[in-house]
Amino acid sequence: MNPLQKKSGNAVIEINNLRKGFGMQEVLKNVSLQLFEGENLAVLGKSGSGKSVLIKCIVRLFNPDSGNINVLGKEINSLNNEELGELRKKIGFLFQSGALYDSMTVRQNLEFPLKRIKKGLSQKEINEKINEALENVGLSDALNKMPSQLSGGMRKRISLARTIVVDPMIILYDEPTTGLDPATSDEISSLINAVQEKYKTSSLIITHDIECARNTANRVIMLHDGEVYKEGTLADYEKSSDTLIRSFFK
Repeated sequence: MNPLQKKSGNAVIEINNLRKGFGMQEVLKNVSLQLFEGENLAVLGKSGSGKSVLIKCIVRLFNPDSGNINVLGKEINSLNNEELGELRKKIGFLFQSGALYDSMTVRQNLEFPLKRIKKGLSQKEINEKINEALENVGLSDALNKMPSQLSGGMRKRISLARTIVVDPMIILYDEPTTGLDPATSDEISSLINAVQEKYKTSSLIITHDIECARNTANRVIMLHDGEVYKEGTLADYEKSSDTLIRSFFK
């Protein structure tokens, strides 16, 4: 089931003429896009098209070579380290690997960002937020498990719980369904939609998985060779006769 198309409101991320290269290789070439409040925007493209570099530029893990990135009204490139740290607290980042701390229990993995970002919470409030986040991803019984005891799909769910437990305004998903079987991928896509609906988040979903894009996206941008190749709804893509687009939307 495709989500309903969101009406364009305020842009929570606005990127203009972004360029980023490494050595002689230019990975992103004059990329411009907007993520609007309350929408799921999928950025689709084959491996090497610049998708992951794009979201790392958004949180300034990479510094762009040129162009502007505005996030929640802040120009990323002009922020000092303290200001950047404060802005990052409003952005959830779901890493492709999940990036759970293997030496910590599930509870400790969720406590860690809460104590760093939501300072001043009592232990009771921390416990309540952790329990709510785990309930929302359907893993309340995993509280005291170690990451090594979890399946790949469960690790993704716990990573998503860790992302939402701090109440981010924006979530960046880096290949959320990579390495998962089709049924588990569908479950993760459903969770992405549930998080959008419950928390009113704005999400940018980096993926090469057309089914993930089909199941989650209100709008899709395709990157090809480091450039925006097409932008539109799923319906726009699926009725296209373009050979490159058809290679994805079979």
